Amino acid sequence: MYHGRSSGKGPSNPTQLYQQPPRLLIVQIALPSWADICSNLCEALQNFFSLACSLMGPSRMSLFSLYVVQNQHECILPFVQVKGNFARLQACISELRMLQREGCFRPHGTSLQLAVQDGLQQFKQYSRHVTTGTSLSYTSLEITVLTSQPGKKVVRQLEEGLKDTDLVRVRRLQVVEITKGVLEYMDSGSPVEEPSSDESSVLGTDIDLQTIDNDVVSMEIFFKAWLHYSGTDQEHIHLLFPSRCFSNISRAKDDSMCLKCDLQERLLSPSLLPGTADGSLRMDDPKGDFSTLYQMASQSSASCYKLRVIKALNSSGICESLTYGLPFILRPTSCWQLDWDELETNQQHFHALCHSLLKREWLLLAKGEPLSGGHSQREPTSTFYVIVPSRSPTLLVKAVATRELLLPSPFPLLPEDPPDDSLKIVESMLDSLELEPTYNPLQARSHLYSHLSSTFTKPQGRLHPSWESKALRKAGQLQTSRVRVTVAPLPMIPTPSRAPKMPAASKPSSEAFFWPSKEGVAEEKEEYLSGL
Repeated sequence: MYHGRSSGKGPSNPTQLYQQPPRLLIVQIALPSWADICSNLCEALQNFFSLACSLMGPSRMSLFSLYVVQNQHECILPFVQVKGNFARLQACISELRMLQREGCFRPHGTSLQLAVQDGLQQFKQYSRHVTTGTSLSYTSLEITVLTSQPGKKVVRQLEEGLKDTDLVRVRRLQVVEITKGVLEYMDSGSPVEEPSSDESSVLGTDIDLQTIDNDVVSMEIFFKAWLHYSGTDQEHIHLLFPSRCFSNISRAKDDSMCLKCDLQERLLSPSLLPGTADGSLRMDDPKGDFSTLYQMASQSSASCYKLRVIKALNSSGICESLTYGLPFILRPTSCWQLDWDELETNQQHFHALCHSLLKREWLLLAKGEPLSGGHSQREPTSTFYVIVPSRSPTLLVKAVATRELLLPSPFPLLPEDPPDDSLKIVESMLDSLELEPTYNPLQARSHLYSHLSSTFTKPQGRLHPSWESKALRKAGQLQTSRVRVTVAPLPMIPTPSRAPKMPAASKPSSEAFFWPSKEGVAEEKEEYLSGL
């Protein structure tokens, strides 16, 4: 299976560094568990897309499509650009809410594999024939199957059904099993950084298997991972140490000791979202140091951005008022262009560095080395960073102020003995507060999702005339498989035993949706392609 390896040296501009590959989401519906999953999944998708469609700057998601699998497979959203299409995405989620929650139906054993094959087929056709004004940044597709069925069973079903399918255009195929677990971490003091991976594994022919809990927050966290850059064409950052620091770490060309790292955001900047308090003040401008670092990290491997460690600091030796901007995270690189021995050695040294810094209670002070460019005689400016270890295999990096940025701020010593009356009043006030051991952001709600959703104008007219007037599906009623596409329609892939029945040909709607029939699909495809 294709895993994103290309002949190029990786992304060459910040837009490609931010942007994720096209995604196909297939929701496998099984009764009666769908009744418990539906509302959580729809709310999580609504929240996620309100965020993804609102982010300013380069688009982080390119194309998205949604299929559902019941007794047969059905495309309820053909491939669309995510940015600027919140109305269509919202309409798709509304249709998902209307799917049958009660009764029973007998799913066909090949429906899931047909959804994968049909979605892949539609993506190939979109790539060939749809003009978007710019070339597609990615030529491969990531497919995620959401199911309440046992994950290993679904993986085996896909392995068997897709063994003769050409998956060269599939970058990743993932099965996500939604379990009935309770959201225990909502009451704990420790925020969750990503879905639990205790039971995650890679089975069979490169099909990833993961489990997530059936609650809105867990699903949100899973979808938000789509906003991270996950390319492995090259490492992002070289963390350089003086030669005398570590004698066994791989040496870079300048004879410094080098750890090769990937860059990851810790949180989204409020300045990238419209209408937020922090965004209106522009405290963290997206053109600032964080974005600049991403731009530098997106260059070719020959000019990889470097952080050169200058000295160590005591963990209590930095004043928080001197850090600014958004932090970012460094992880050991997973670049596929490095050989396995180098990857393993690099990871082991990275983990050893984290352990040693924690044991010594040290921080690191590093200087960002600007990329060489042009023949300017002006000395380029530098940014300094403080590197903080954690008990996970990551390093937190924060920009720290330099002399030129510092403003005079007198800090006189606090008086030793405040007045007794004032002390009693303040202590009584503090005693009335509830004490929490740590801050849990999952328990702090700013109502941002509802605000972002309300900022989008309501669609004029009806985007999907069919679903608005459609009643809830009756229990046990077989639904004909329909595929609505904005490109030339393709014939459905037949099952080994019999070809699926297709609805009669009908006229395209005002939104240029095609409802292909088995008999007329060849003529429609030929007519469409001749008009391109």
